[in-house]
Amino acid sequence: MTTPPNVDPVHAVLDRGLHQLAGLGGDLIAHANSIGTILWSPPRVVIVGRLKAGKSTLVNALIGAPVAETAALEATNVVTVYQDGSPSRAEVVGVDGRRHPVAVHPHESIRLPLETPDIAFVDRWLPSTALRQRTLIDTPGLSTLTVANDSATRRAMIGASGATGNVIGASGATGNVTGATGNSTDGFEQTRAASVDADAAVFLFDAAPRADEVEFISQLPFTPLTMLGVLSRADSFGEGALGRRDPLTHAAEHATTMATHLNETVDTVVPISGLMAQTSHTGALTEQLAAALAGLRGLSRLDVVRVFDNDDAAAEAILPRPLRIRLLELLGEYGVLNGRHIAAGGAAALNAWLADRSGIGGLYRELDASMARFAILHRAHRILARLDQLSYRHPARDHIRALTAQMRSAPELNPVIALEDYQRMLRTDPHAAVTAELHTILTATSPAGRVGLPSDAPRHAVTAEAHRRLAVAQQRSLATASAAEDAALITLIRTYTPLTTG
Repeated sequence: MTTPPNVDPVHAVLDRGLHQLAGLGGDLIAHANSIGTILWSPPRVVIVGRLKAGKSTLVNALIGAPVAETAALEATNVVTVYQDGSPSRAEVVGVDGRRHPVAVHPHESIRLPLETPDIAFVDRWLPSTALRQRTLIDTPGLSTLTVANDSATRRAMIGASGATGNVIGASGATGNVTGATGNSTDGFEQTRAASVDADAAVFLFDAAPRADEVEFISQLPFTPLTMLGVLSRADSFGEGALGRRDPLTHAAEHATTMATHLNETVDTVVPISGLMAQTSHTGALTEQLAAALAGLRGLSRLDVVRVFDNDDAAAEAILPRPLRIRLLELLGEYGVLNGRHIAAGGAAALNAWLADRSGIGGLYRELDASMARFAILHRAHRILARLDQLSYRHPARDHIRALTAQMRSAPELNPVIALEDYQRMLRTDPHAAVTAELHTILTATSPAGRVGLPSDAPRHAVTAEAHRRLAVAQQRSLATASAAEDAALITLIRTYTPLTTG
């Protein structure tokens, strides 16, 4: 194990601890290497939502290639993990942990060698710059079609928080991990052993999530800091492309409203046109298509609609049917009606317009900024949990516990401990003042921010507020409502104490 240069402090502390674990020798070298693979692999982002919510379309856009099946039912019934690797290949992983290599052919669905209930997930590798930044996990729809679909998604998501049995981790290594056995929220089946770990999640919904969707995501092993909401199909929101209001503008306003309503579940809500994002990021647009669309710029909106709604000779003369079908497949009604003037500048101009209007840029900003920051903390929490689990069953348990305690006490891991406390408080008492203080500490980017003050607050004001908060936390610690609050108050005291000295 070699520590890469210029690493962030959290990774550096964990890496040092794993080197010490490996130094104990024996099979702990393999355990350290397995956990180290998780530490240094790209962040894993899981995409979740109902069937036909646009998950696979969004995955294609984020990868920059049309690899996720958007229509083939067999492929969309299983969890698929997309990661960078050459050559392009796939393996089906059974719930028994066995791996089955399968053939991958361009523009063809992967043929699954097992029945869906017997599949834990599909590992899919392809050379991709985007996947070097983050691994993407596409899931089946929630509570749709069959119990098996719903259960597959729940295995992939909830299983990461505490399955009993063989857990297939980020490295593909299999090891026995003992934890709590979870049940799916609707009682269909217990959480099954093989699971896909994730560091953050993207939750897709249209208009407003249903009650069972909110119930499901509230049980995932994430906090609002690592859960991003996506209002999908923004180009057809409200009255759609033919309505009185621009659907993208309408969707952006609604996303702001939904972010407020869902603030206990997601960090924010981003409106996305998955279709426009997929087309602009997968190289599907051609000069021929742009020229065909530009030929409609002299027509009124109503006449354009008539051309696409009719198969008569007049419509055929203006735009042949195959081109009409292809343009609708790639652009949708909004892209056709509003992009025809842009298309006069050629395919590059139209592609840039699609990318800009799709909202994919806002999604990237969220994934690359706050989501990435908290995903690192979430991953560190999972690694510490793996070490705790290892210490329960390994003969060198005392050494492992000492190492884990040493890592947890490092100042660099204070945000990780705060995140763990925040997760527990969200489950125990989400509206407690302690929960809000932990959120403030986690989201702050300055010492002043940790005590709820503007980042440019004077030093004496920060010290005074830290003194006040410290006194309140110490007073609260005399009579707490739960073990979670006990631990959270220790973290608050640990955070405020150094700030009282300036």
